[in-house]
Amino acid sequence: MTSSLREHQLVMLEMLRVLDRICNKHSISYQLFAGTALGAVRHGGFIPWDDDLDVVMLREEYERFLQVAPNEVGERYFVQAEFSEHWPCAFSKLRKNGTACIERYIPKDLQTHQGVYIDIFPCDNLSSNRLVRPLQFIASKLLIAQALDERGYITGSPAKKIAMRSARFLPRDTLHQFVIDSHDSATQLVHTFLGASHSYRKSVYPRQWFENSINMVFEDGSYPVSANYHELLTVLYGSYMELPSMESRVIKVHAELVDLEHSYEDYAGIQNDMTFDVLTRSIR
Repeated sequence: MTSSLREHQLVMLEMLRVLDRICNKHSISYQLFAGTALGAVRHGGFIPWDDDLDVVMLREEYERFLQVAPNEVGERYFVQAEFSEHWPCAFSKLRKNGTACIERYIPKDLQTHQGVYIDIFPCDNLSSNRLVRPLQFIASKLLIAQALDERGYITGSPAKKIAMRSARFLPRDTLHQFVIDSHDSATQLVHTFLGASHSYRKSVYPRQWFENSINMVFEDGSYPVSANYHELLTVLYGSYMELPSMESRVIKVHAELVDLEHSYEDYAGIQNDMTFDVLTRSIR
């Protein structure tokens, strides 16, 4: 059973409240990010055609969240931490149990949680060495390609297929430590390369943008965004207050199937080698 976009958004909003409660309880700083921050500024909530929710945390805050959240979320939710068992990616998600949010993968690990989620991205140190910075970006792309391959990502792009196959045998931990540059915590610039951005320029920011926050209305609550949201959104979107044309107001589909009434586990065994249309009908 597929669910409407608005129903999906309201579940993600419910999950944002859970994350916000945990962060407030433990004095963990986070911000709405990317299209979610744009939605707060321009729409006072979700962009009407947006089907995901993004938050970002500086690395120290992010790691504290991953330490405390599993004991705070309760039975209804699941913290899918970076590089954890059944999750090979370099960012994390908060998932809702008993739901399905199935992306275009043929899963190699059938125990991977595929419930409705919100993305939690780390923000890491950009090297003080200008020559090292682009290498961090390249290393992040290799990490992402490696994770896509491990997850069973479906792509028709020959370049992506080559990158995924080439990255299989690279040392993940070494690449990751190089990307996050944890020993250079005094850098003036930070990056969100591990948020899977395709653009170097749109992934590099002054550190202070993520250290200083203001609260802004998002749907029926108030949540932190960067105090430099104008500068941040300009980097990401240009003239961000201008609405796109009607033809451009389409969902950037992150999931092929969203089911708020059945668990992703109900789809196990019928997901491989089936079209998502057939998969949807099979569970009814």
